[in-house]
This record gives sequence, structure tokens and C-alpha cells, in this order.
Amino acid sequence: MRWTWKALVPGLKGLAVGLIGGVLAAMGHVPLPWIIGPLVAVAASRFAGVQLGAFPGGRQAGQWIIGTVLGLYFTPEVTAIVARLWWLLILAGAFALALGYLSGFLLNAMTGVDKTTAVFASVPGGAAEMSVLGERYGARVDVVAAAQSLRIMLVVLVVPTAFAALGLHGADPFQPGTTEVRPQGLAVLLVATLAGGLLLARARVPNAFILGALAVAIPLTVGEINLSAVPRPLSNAAQLLIGSALGARFERDFLRQAPRLVGAILVTVAAAIALSALFAWAAATVTGLHTATLVLATAPGGIAEMAITAKVLELGVPLVTSFHVTRVVILLTCSAPVFASLRRHRAAQRHGSDGRGPVA
Repeated sequence: MRWTWKALVPGLKGLAVGLIGGVLAAMGHVPLPWIIGPLVAVAASRFAGVQLGAFPGGRQAGQWIIGTVLGLYFTPEVTAIVARLWWLLILAGAFALALGYLSGFLLNAMTGVDKTTAVFASVPGGAAEMSVLGERYGARVDVVAAAQSLRIMLVVLVVPTAFAALGLHGADPFQPGTTEVRPQGLAVLLVATLAGGLLLARARVPNAFILGALAVAIPLTVGEINLSAVPRPLSNAAQLLIGSALGARFERDFLRQAPRLVGAILVTVAAAIALSALFAWAAATVTGLHTATLVLATAPGGIAEMAITAKVLELGVPLVTSFHVTRVVILLTCSAPVFASLRRHRAAQRHGSDGRGPVA
């Protein structure tokens, strides 16, 4: 993150375009207007050749604010509910890992892109994180980053729109610990959650600012230390920053140069959304939780984006947040070991089929 004039100008232009997109989306009653509006406006501008980008540090700032907002929903009663569902959180994380590999194999079969790149392009663990892991094993970083960014954009556009069309709003509402905005308390809360984000960022933890904010805000809420609510305009500003940053990932050259790959990514993401929804329906049948909440909880999107969707649509905010945090932890800790294990297994099989030793 460099605060140079050369870096700030495209970022400021991106924010201006994103703001216009957000205002128009809000006027048109688009679901999640302050994410979808900026995302579409910035992405469309980049496709048209306008030189703009993400504001330096904007996505991190947005995640910090959203993490603070989400942490306020973890009241003692809600935390007890989440704790009882620990087994489902782990199962959903394992499902996401398996789904990522299945999507990767499908992407490989449809495009011929090497399996290593296809897998790391498909596991829903975040563009930056999967790019770093993929590079370690020889994946094409450009394809991984582009595919991950496109996946998040598609999920953000498709899932909230589908929910709005189906009228799924307020079906599983949770209330934060406090709804009163207290200026002094808000200042203390924001400083504390920012410190949490900076600490995890210094430790190079992925998604540091949203996880750091949650790590501070959740214990405060569980302990019923309700300093302040976060005012809606601040939450909308955070969504604007995140939506603009997502739109700025849109690469016109990638879409033009690799239309077959883009089409295959669309198919695999659609399949992942459908299979996640099927898993959510099965989990809802077993647990009695609301299906719409579990669809958001298991959708292959990012933590911030899916949790914001849950907040705006009043669909189990703390449950959705808990599922996605657990998934990120499982994916980031297990993706590399599982991939290395499968690679060794394939190598052993090839070795055995060549007649040079037994198959392991």
C-alpha cells in the first residue's frame, strides 16, 4: 500500500465512480446497493478503458469497519448457539475444500489448464491467499488471481439478486448488542478493532483487518461491553470501499484473451453455488436452521461480502460470519497439505504403473 500521488489518482477516480454507482443502485432499489453498485460501475469503467483502480488501503479499511459491525452481533445467547454448531462449521469447511477441488478438476477438464492452476483457481480461499499458495506449487498466478476475483464478483452479483427476487428478507433476524450510537464509545471501539487488525496484519494473517476486528469486537459483545453501534453511513462507506476494490480487480485483457477460460470459470462457479445451496438445504433439514441463512453461510464468496449480504437482508449475521471464518481457517491451513498429499499419491501411482515399484 503506497500513498503516492500516482497511486492515489486512480484510486480517487475509482471511488468517485463507485460512489456514483452506489447512489444509482440505491435509487434503483438494487439489493446491496453499496457493494453491487460500485462493483458494477468500476468494473464497467475498466472494461470501457477508463484508467482507474482501487483506493490504496480501501479494501482493508472497509473490512475493518465491517468486521467491527459483525462482531456486535455475537451476544452471549448467539455465541451459545454458534458454539453448539461447531461440528457443522467444520463440516461446511471440509465441504468447501472438497468443492474447490471438484471445481478445479472440472475447470481442468473444460479448458486443459494444468491441474495445479485449476485447483488453486477454484478453492474459495481468497485471491491473494490462493495465488501465494498456488505459486508455491507452480500454478499460473495470473490465472489463479483472475479466477478467484471473478468468482467473488459472480457470487456477490448472483446470490443477493436471487435472494431479493425470492423475497428472502428478515427471515432469520439477529439483533446486535446495542443499536445506540455513542460517539465516545464508537471512537474507543474503532480504535480497539483497528489495533486488532493492525496486529494481525503485522503477523501476516490473511484477511487480517476483518479477522482482527472480529477478534476484538466479539469478546466485547460476549462480555456485554456494548460501547456503541456503528452508524449506517459508516457501514455504507465501508461497503463502497469493498465494492470499488472488487470492481478494480476486473481485467479487460484477461476476459478478451481467454474467453474459453472465462466461460469455464462461469460454469464452475455456477456449479459451486448450486452444490453449496444443496448442501445448505441438507444441513437445514438436519438442524432446523433457516435454509436461506445456510445458503449464505456456505456460498463460495468472501467473508465480508457474504456477511454484509446477511446483515442487509437480516439473515443470520453471526451464523454466516462464523461459517465463513471457520471456512477460511480450514482452507488456508489445509489446502496446501491436502494438495501436497494428493500430488505424492499421484506420483506414487505413476511410479507403480511404470513397473518401478508398488502403488502407495
